[in-house]
Amino acid sequence: MATREASQSYPAAGPRRRLRRRLLAIGAVALAVCVVGYGVVSFVVYDGLSKRVACAYTGTPDAFATDVAHGLKMTYPIDVRPYLMPAPQDVTFASRDPGMGTARLAGWWIPAEGAGAPAVVVVHGVQACRREPSILLAAGMLHRNGYSVFLLDLRDHGDSGGDDGRFAGGTEEYLDVLGAWDWVRAQGVPAARIGIAGFSFGSAITMIAAGEEPLVSSVWVDSGYPRIRLALDEFLQDHSPFPAPLSTLIVPGTALWARILAGDDILRFDPVDELARYRGRSIAFVHGGVDATLPAAWATELHDAAVGAGASSPAVWIVPAAGHTEAIYLETAEYETRLAGFFNGTIGPGATAGP
Repeated sequence: MATREASQSYPAAGPRRRLRRRLLAIGAVALAVCVVGYGVVSFVVYDGLSKRVACAYTGTPDAFATDVAHGLKMTYPIDVRPYLMPAPQDVTFASRDPGMGTARLAGWWIPAEGAGAPAVVVVHGVQACRREPSILLAAGMLHRNGYSVFLLDLRDHGDSGGDDGRFAGGTEEYLDVLGAWDWVRAQGVPAARIGIAGFSFGSAITMIAAGEEPLVSSVWVDSGYPRIRLALDEFLQDHSPFPAPLSTLIVPGTALWARILAGDDILRFDPVDELARYRGRSIAFVHGGVDATLPAAWATELHDAAVGAGASSPAVWIVPAAGHTEAIYLETAEYETRLAGFFNGTIGPGATAGP
């Protein structure tokens, strides 16, 4: 009787096993869909952020304007005549990166009128170029205060050659900035008389470059960030349909695609860590108070890290009404005073034009 009862219980186990197998199959399919979906979304984000695009700007040092909109950029009706420079010398130069091979980078050299002038390398952000109005305006401010200026197009930007058509998060581009710095030094400008000014992602690249090259004496940072993970997260919240914390989850996938497609470790450098090497050097921070791309509080974090490392840094300048890299447009006169004043105290003063 016991044997018959045991045999009668077996049929019930079959449906349970089949149900379990169905649930496992459904779970596996759902997991696969999630993995594939995550991969697709991460790729779309990485592709949109990193791929080379044609520069939308057309200005030159001797002919540019701030009242022409490109995409979502606002217009700024500034009289730029005081900031127009002579026609630049077209330059091609090499990155410090041996992986660039024979690819050459494009630059403009606008020497100061006076002899023995200090020089500043001006660095643009991602998917921009040296023709961007804010870059030209900053260069014009410096030039009219007696500085030679060098404007470059980073690899895979503007008129420069490239290696893979992808932005590497500054992990390769900082070597382009140092290549420009090397070129200026080769013109006879002492290392202690060459500064670097960076804007947006270009400011992060600038901080990395100076961290890796101890002879860079002074750096101007406009709208920077301390850690690239944070910057990517903020960018995704601002430019993707995914709110936090979903946007945060996409960052590792974006980094993975960078490794797969371009061999780039975009998370390799964090500017705030580079500041630990700034002892005895100078760095200044400016940020827009209503920057929706990179929060203004990060400028204070960077400043505190620099001062803690023994760098000389003036108080952070936050322009309350300014958005991302807008301080130069909204407070143009004050911006010039602070920019020239900073470099006058570190690598300057600028040269005085001869008779």
